[in-house]
Amino acid sequence: MNKNSIRKFYNYLRFRRNLLRYSLKKVKSYEIVLLWLKSMLTRSQFLILSGILVGVTCGFAGVVLKSLVHYIHYVIANKVHFEEQVFFYILFPFLGILITTLVVILFFKGQDKKGIALILYEIAQNSSVVSSVKMYSQIVQSAITVGLGGSAGLESPIAVTGAAIGSNFAQTYKLDYRERTLLLAAGATAGIASAFNAPIAGMMFAFEILLTGVVFSDFIPLVVSAVCGSLISKVLLQEEVLFQFKSRNPFDYHNIPFYLFLGIFCGLYARYFVLIAKYIDEFFHGLKITRIQRAMLGGAILSVLCVLYPPLFGEGYDTIKAITNGQMQHVIENSFFRFIGYREWVVIVFVALICLLKAFSASITIFSGGNGGNFAPSLFAGGSLGYVFALLCVQAGITNVPVNNLVIVGMAGVMSGVLYAPLTAIFLIAESTSGYDLFIPLMIVSVISFLIAKWFSPISPDLRKLAEQGKIFTKEHDRNLLSLLHILDLIDKDVQTVSVHATQEELAELVRTGKRNMIAVTDGNKKLVGIISLDDIRPLLFNPSVYDLLTVSNLMKEPSVVISDFDSVVSVVKKFDETGAWNLPVVKTTGEFVGFISKSGVLNSYRQLLRAHSG
Repeated sequence: MNKNSIRKFYNYLRFRRNLLRYSLKKVKSYEIVLLWLKSMLTRSQFLILSGILVGVTCGFAGVVLKSLVHYIHYVIANKVHFEEQVFFYILFPFLGILITTLVVILFFKGQDKKGIALILYEIAQNSSVVSSVKMYSQIVQSAITVGLGGSAGLESPIAVTGAAIGSNFAQTYKLDYRERTLLLAAGATAGIASAFNAPIAGMMFAFEILLTGVVFSDFIPLVVSAVCGSLISKVLLQEEVLFQFKSRNPFDYHNIPFYLFLGIFCGLYARYFVLIAKYIDEFFHGLKITRIQRAMLGGAILSVLCVLYPPLFGEGYDTIKAITNGQMQHVIENSFFRFIGYREWVVIVFVALICLLKAFSASITIFSGGNGGNFAPSLFAGGSLGYVFALLCVQAGITNVPVNNLVIVGMAGVMSGVLYAPLTAIFLIAESTSGYDLFIPLMIVSVISFLIAKWFSPISPDLRKLAEQGKIFTKEHDRNLLSLLHILDLIDKDVQTVSVHATQEELAELVRTGKRNMIAVTDGNKKLVGIISLDDIRPLLFNPSVYDLLTVSNLMKEPSVVISDFDSVVSVVKKFDETGAWNLPVVKTTGEFVGFISKSGVLNSYRQLLRAHSG
């Protein structure tokens, strides 16, 4: 029997074993095929196949969500006159947030965690295991919220849905942490790629936001997943649904001063946006009311904003497209500003107000009980800001102002500052506008905005709390791995203890029979009062002249530092470095002694994590 025959027979036996282990009753027909393929293919080949399957699935999920929401908005905006639209603006946003809250409470057990922070938390704290409920809960909730006029974006829910699909695919086929995280990121990548028909932007999103602080050598599954998600979107979605802009001006290096100033404005506006989000979040969560009451309050406020400024209704992409296509008068006609008249100053005031109010409407939508993300709001606000800046330049008498370019580049600038993702913003706008010749202004505006945002806050305000708690990864890879370790898992509880009132004979017997180098001294309530090191007392054991001095109270010394059972491993490592000790005692908040932690134990655990998390 040749080697190929032996290999095929071995693969068959392994497949049969796995099939029996999972049981035919638990395995769907397509899973049988995939399990067989997994047994036949190499790791890299199966990951590529997985990336294709995850990408196609997430692409369909994104298409369904975008199509559903777009159809609702199309009917309201194009089939109904403004006088009748007002009733939709009054009723729909209120119902959207209220129904979403009811759905979360009744069908999803009140679990309303959402946004990119959820994905990062699952990667860092839950070994990239995402609940299967997230494969459909985000679609349902965001479709209700944004479909009925919630002023948020669909991209974050699509990314969470994709991440859940990728994670659960990996769980089904018993893939390890590295592969599970890779497919989780591939799912989110495909989701973003399908939402914008921008595969490169989807990949940049994965590397820049999701896989921050995670070392990976595999990236082909991300590529194929992004391509599949984008192709599904391109084939199935109509052009008006896609985030695409045709009108733009050729790049002229003489216009660089426009982009420099616009970058500064985008950075300052991005800071304004995140501060408004922070205050709105604190406001709603500080109210001592029920979730239903909070949803009703937020829905009522949002409805008022949408009546006064209809472009705040939904994602707002149609308004930005209208601006770039020179249809601003149509936007004005579908609002109460129609009664003022179409003048230049009216347009400037109108667009400036919706730009400022978008931060409020988006934050109210998300934090009062709706579901959505900040992708669309930041892009909408950036386009509006770019348009206002361009009009002000025109009014100032400046000639040859590249109005459409400033609108397009402004979207990238604000998104870069709000999401702390300049590369994602650059490639997203470049792909969506086919404006690769705008790379220079895109980079100028996005980088300036990002640097200004970083100057105010080194970490995205949306993620700062979790980052400070060590619950998500940051760019510090070593710190990330240490944050995965837990104090309780590192404590050595098999230790020697002695009472502070013990006799010399009891201490001598403990030293004679013990196998530890450190002895903890406790009082009658098991509280730590000191430590005895055998290295310190060994020279005294053979000196008869000091035998009478060998008492527990004389030999013990106060520990240089103690560790609380609530301390993070990062702080523990810092204490080891500061004291130079190899063993440190752990106590509860009550002072009760728990055990010792050794530096060698921490280092061994760190090395194991390093092997597991590095691809």
